[in-house]
Amino acid sequence: MKRLRIVISGGGTGGHIFPALAIASEIKRRYSDAELLFVGALGKMEMQQVPKAGFVIKGLWIDGFQRSLSLRNLLFPIKLLVSLGQAMRILWQFRPQAVVGTGGFASGVFLKIAQWRGLPTLIQEQNSYPGITNKLLGQKAQAICVGFEEMERFFPQEKIIYTGNPVRKSLTQISTPSGQAKAHFELNETQNVVAVLGGSLGARKINELIASKLEFLQAAGYQILWQCGKLYYDQYGHLASKTVKIMPFVSNMESFYAAADILIARAGAGTLAELCCVAKPVILIPSPNVTANHQVKNASALVAQQAALMLEEKDLERQFEPQIISLTQDAKKQEAMRNRIAALAKPNATAQIVDELEKILFL
Repeated sequence: MKRLRIVISGGGTGGHIFPALAIASEIKRRYSDAELLFVGALGKMEMQQVPKAGFVIKGLWIDGFQRSLSLRNLLFPIKLLVSLGQAMRILWQFRPQAVVGTGGFASGVFLKIAQWRGLPTLIQEQNSYPGITNKLLGQKAQAICVGFEEMERFFPQEKIIYTGNPVRKSLTQISTPSGQAKAHFELNETQNVVAVLGGSLGARKINELIASKLEFLQAAGYQILWQCGKLYYDQYGHLASKTVKIMPFVSNMESFYAAADILIARAGAGTLAELCCVAKPVILIPSPNVTANHQVKNASALVAQQAALMLEEKDLERQFEPQIISLTQDAKKQEAMRNRIAALAKPNATAQIVDELEKILFL
């Protein structure tokens, strides 16, 4: 059989990068001699994270169009044209048999060129409300693997496969004991931990909240494991102490989740897929700064199943302390949430996505 050559394009945030890495790892598990090439955006976090995972990446000179008035917007048409040329050159040099897109500016550009060239494309759409780029690309994609049900209003029904969102293999079957994970972060092995996950870049409102509630959380008997994001570490890093561990980024997510007794997190689709697999009580604080408020919709799907609690940013000051108290003081509620969120997990999502990739490769 001819050696597989696949391009995987996605980035900008962990929500696009980590699904791409999960898909790549599954391809390599099945086809050890497969040649994989990642394509991302120059200056974005994928340019560091992908090589760390052992894969080769090339960057396009692309950036998003700013919604606010910005001088960067003047460069957008030039960057777009240059990136289209770069994408064409990469395709000509690498000659892949198929292209997988997981979202982000580079993914949109690269998949568009691949479709112009007649290459099979697979889109992995994480969110309940896709961006306009994926909606347009979906018309010519061979397969669209989605993380949420009822996506027919956005994509051609015959192309949609409901797989759930990819989760790193290590998070589908966490084996690290809680005490050992806490010790890894130099925390007390027997004391409960509130773990805070603001996304790969950090979340300003969540960081402000945790900074203002440190004394409250510690008085309630909790240690804090806080991923504040690289954009905010200089601002909050000095608050670290024996019972407060603050990190700009977490590379060992298995230990992070294993150490947590209660989680506070954004409601990005990738994060929710992981939370379902690790099955811990969680308070979701959706970002209001996303397309069509889709994080609130993502979180609401879990709340409807009584699998999570949700606090919108506008309600944080008034409701955070009562919500934390009601959850931390009710062991039965915590156990019920663990069971309900675990029931929503789709640990085989990555394998199903690669199954669909095989179908379009071997038609």
